[in-house]
Amino acid sequence: MLRDEYETVIGLEVHAELSTKTKIFCSCPTSFGAAPNTHVCPICMAMPGTLPVLNEKVVEYAVKAGLATECTISQDSKNDRKNYFYPDLPKAYQISQYDKPLCEHGKIEIEPHTGKKTIGITRIHIEEDAGKLNHDDFGRGSLVDLNRAGVPLIEIVSEPDLRSSEEVDLYLRKLKSILEYIEVSDCKMQEGSLRADVNVSVRKKGESKLGTRTEMKNMNSFRSITRAIEYEIDRQIDVIENGGKVEQETLRWDEVSGKTFSMRDKEDAQDYRYFPDPDLVAIKLSDEYIENIRKTLPELPESRKQRYLTEYGLSEKDANIITSSKYLSDLFEEASKICKNPKAVNNWIISDISRILNETEMDPVEIPFDSKQLAKLVMLIDKGTISSSIAKKVLVEMFEHPRDPEDIIDEKGWVQISDEGAIKEVVSKVLANNPQSIADYKAGKEKALGFLVGQAMKETRGKANPQMLNKMFKEELK
Repeated sequence: MLRDEYETVIGLEVHAELSTKTKIFCSCPTSFGAAPNTHVCPICMAMPGTLPVLNEKVVEYAVKAGLATECTISQDSKNDRKNYFYPDLPKAYQISQYDKPLCEHGKIEIEPHTGKKTIGITRIHIEEDAGKLNHDDFGRGSLVDLNRAGVPLIEIVSEPDLRSSEEVDLYLRKLKSILEYIEVSDCKMQEGSLRADVNVSVRKKGESKLGTRTEMKNMNSFRSITRAIEYEIDRQIDVIENGGKVEQETLRWDEVSGKTFSMRDKEDAQDYRYFPDPDLVAIKLSDEYIENIRKTLPELPESRKQRYLTEYGLSEKDANIITSSKYLSDLFEEASKICKNPKAVNNWIISDISRILNETEMDPVEIPFDSKQLAKLVMLIDKGTISSSIAKKVLVEMFEHPRDPEDIIDEKGWVQISDEGAIKEVVSKVLANNPQSIADYKAGKEKALGFLVGQAMKETRGKANPQMLNKMFKEELK
């Protein structure tokens, strides 16, 4: 394969919207989903004579993110103007940071199939988000919504240390998890709270010089990012092998066709003509300020994972899945405390709940039930009120039509049959209809018992107590 002759080099610029209540330079709210142009004021609309004032919470959250990713925090930072035509920023420039970012030289550990690897973080800086252009489907024009203009962002720039789409996926998921744990961003990718610019280049194996990179902008889906990288690697190799030259450009990923398309030439730093913003003072941070923020850091994913291995006896694989999301981790801990059965809670999260999240492409934060309801589901099984097979149906209902599991069971008539007389009647019927299975069991085929129990569960629509069925079948088959 031609790909085996090439090495892929990937760097990421991840933008995370911060969970502050107000924008970065004014007091307009940052909440998502408001009617267009209702969260605006003269400052974020760049009216003449208005001046920005930096939101201190933005600095705090950025420093927090830097500490959580082992960055060095700068005590002398500043804001710069990034001059570029932004049709959805009325100033026509963006306030960002250039040569003096708040955080530098961090790292994140990932564990691809090749073994543990450290991905360097070049910098984390603060900046304002742009507004949003709503394009007419028939090409008759575009309307601008400035609600998002001025919403605070941190941009997390990785070193070009990533070598595959697998590593990118692991890095992004780990970064998302860290930001959720420290509660500086809700990371709702479907709302654009977390998005990535993906820079991809290829070079012949053994070469030290980097290849020409292309950039795919504003990607907010793990699946799309993985697909886009795989396509772009093959496209660039194909261009080189056919005697062409990869152009440095910004690309658009099309999810339907599964291809990238050119948007424009890719700019370099000098094209933005950065200079210090004259309306904003320098950012000076004391040792005490930084240490006070460090003290607020919660238990991070890696630490929580180690605790789950010892305190709950989880396997490393299970602990990785649960701690990958703060919401799953909190769900696990809180439900386990209530029902006193962490093993069962763990099994539900890593199997059925994870499966439904994957099938529906739902983020864990969107799970429509809380830890009390999950704990109640586990306790209903433990008490014998419902069987495990019925519980699976209840869980689906909890996702599709959220309500208390006991209410679902009552409405559907799913209470487990534990009456000995009723169970014996079903057992007799199943045995009468399956003489071959009786012969197989007596001939030493243990699987025959499982088949008979399965038939009984089918007969009772999953409502029979499986322990009672097993016991009664064994007694009858003697």
